[in-house]
Amino acid sequence: SFQNEINEVPFFDIQLPYELALKIFQYLGKTELGRCAQVSRTWKVLAEDEVLWYRLCQQEGYLLDTSISDHSCWKLALKNCCARERTLKTNWKNRIGAVSQLQYEEGKILCDVHSCDGVVIAGYTSGEVRLWDTRTWDYTAPILEPMHSPGDAGPQPHVSFVRINSSLAVAAYEDGTISVWSLMFGREPVHRYQHNQRIQALALGSECATVATASGFEVKVESPNDRGFWQTTETFEIQKLVNFLNLVPDVTGSPVTVAAAEDIVYLLKAEDPGKILHSVYGQPVTCLDVSSHEAAFGVKSFGWLLNEPNQILLYHLETSQCLKKMGNSIGDFTCVNLQNSPPNMLVTGNKDRRVRVFDLRKSESLCSLYAHQLGVSAVQMDDWKIVSGGEEGLVCVWDQRMGTKLWEMHARHPVRHVWFNSHSLITANIPDEKTPRGASITDDDLTAHRKHRGIIYAYEFSADQLAVESVLPICRSSYDEVTGYNYNIGLAVPYDNI
Repeated sequence: SFQNEINEVPFFDIQLPYELALKIFQYLGKTELGRCAQVSRTWKVLAEDEVLWYRLCQQEGYLLDTSISDHSCWKLALKNCCARERTLKTNWKNRIGAVSQLQYEEGKILCDVHSCDGVVIAGYTSGEVRLWDTRTWDYTAPILEPMHSPGDAGPQPHVSFVRINSSLAVAAYEDGTISVWSLMFGREPVHRYQHNQRIQALALGSECATVATASGFEVKVESPNDRGFWQTTETFEIQKLVNFLNLVPDVTGSPVTVAAAEDIVYLLKAEDPGKILHSVYGQPVTCLDVSSHEAAFGVKSFGWLLNEPNQILLYHLETSQCLKKMGNSIGDFTCVNLQNSPPNMLVTGNKDRRVRVFDLRKSESLCSLYAHQLGVSAVQMDDWKIVSGGEEGLVCVWDQRMGTKLWEMHARHPVRHVWFNSHSLITANIPDEKTPRGASITDDDLTAHRKHRGIIYAYEFSADQLAVESVLPICRSSYDEVTGYNYNIGLAVPYDNI
């Protein structure tokens, strides 16, 4: 009511209309608005205007899909969002939360794992493919049906690769078959196609419905047409066997694929089928990642031949120019993450046991973290933390600015998949040995021994989503300690006296 009476706002020596005063105030941040609210009653009304706080909320990246009418007090909404983010950060740092193991005993041994926004897909040596939705803890996962003809008795082929995005799940099998499922339409595949040889690499578009596979000297790109019927969009013939394959995200028109085949990196487009992005004879590519405008890959050079050590190269996809050469290490770069990194940043893992963060505007690394005894196998970072996984089975969480390790978890097999968002983390330890001794079909027990199987962990750090029964395997208790001195440790099992 008071606001309706204000037409003129006193601004030092002059009186300004309310709308004009509001325009001036929109350049202020949270702290300045708080100070202005203490000047006078008129300024307080102005500094607490819903438009200003709604805009601040949007600028800080909170509640982006809401309109101004959704909350009655946007100042409080922003305060709650900031408090929730602080709690999440504290939970991450102190490993307060819940963890679940995503296990599937009949699947035998884990072959590949991928995840998108908390939905996890796993493929097994039994030929089965399974989904979990970790966003709801009580979710029992469906098993996706393979599309095998009724005459196919006997063991199913192993799963070689699995990929998932927000709408599709894809699996490639040892016999060269690829099945595509829609996450909307149940467990039967919506599309299936075949290569005559083993599949070396599989890629799925991050948003679009496009699948790319490499087998032998051929790369196939499949996607549905306007009426939803799947078809082969492109087929590319290349000279070498593909090691890494990525679809470029956010491409309008026909899909663009980046393929690394031994020492050549191809940019495969419909209008320019055999375009070579990078090629240095005898310098194989060791890892690859692609964002919407750039491709980053590790190149292994032989130090005794050339004076260039192993490096990460960054290429611009539209101009095909090499923008940066980063790093100079003796070990090979084994993993690189460009797509999920903050703007102008890139995180890599190396055989020399180090995780390195690079600023794409400079060439030297911002920080180098020494961790994994047998080399780094998976990395991801955001604006304050890094999660890395190693060949020895260790998952480490780091504070990037401090360069310190916050905590670690160990499991038996190499870490092949790491994915996190603000409140959850998914890691997968996948065995290299897919047919261990004593786990063959002729044994009495058809399920493989637990130590051979591999494991997927799903962590949840946000307090409002924690299930009571899933406690992290660290000391934590839910009652008030009366006796003893607890050094800020609560035991997972309550005790009487220390």
